[in-house]
Amino acid sequence: MKLNELRPAKGAKKKRKRVGCGTGSGHGGTSTRGHKGHKARSGGGSASWFEGGQMPLQRRVPKHGFTNIFRKEYQVVNVGALTRFDAGSVVDPESLREAGVLKRQHPVKLLGNGTLDRALVVKVHAASEAAKAKVEASGGSVEILSQQKSEGGKNA
Repeated sequence: MKLNELRPAKGAKKKRKRVGCGTGSGHGGTSTRGHKGHKARSGGGSASWFEGGQMPLQRRVPKHGFTNIFRKEYQVVNVGALTRFDAGSVVDPESLREAGVLKRQHPVKLLGNGTLDRALVVKVHAASEAAKAKVEASGGSVEILSQQKSEGGKNA
């Protein structure tokens, strides 16, 4: 027996159903979809989330709370993360981004988790009272940067 003589076992290979190729194919006319109806149309058939007319899960579960569309989203930096900077240096959003502390382009808020043992000039958009106290206790200062108005707010 040679490689070119190998054949699959009888009945192992089945011909593809060629629908819509005329009446001679045996699958012409309605192309095996039956007559009319939703499933006979192109794009027909129920959506994956359709539950047969029963009240959908999305509408059954309880809803609560609301989303404030005017919420300001801050990127949080803790005081402990500032130890990677040298004493006397100015820490602003650009320097934090270069150091790999910040990932996104949101305003920066300084929080008071961690300790600081060197004097730094910290320039951020917002800071908690505890964070300000820790930076000032180490001999540094905190400056609050102004934020530009976002373009999606109410018109004056």
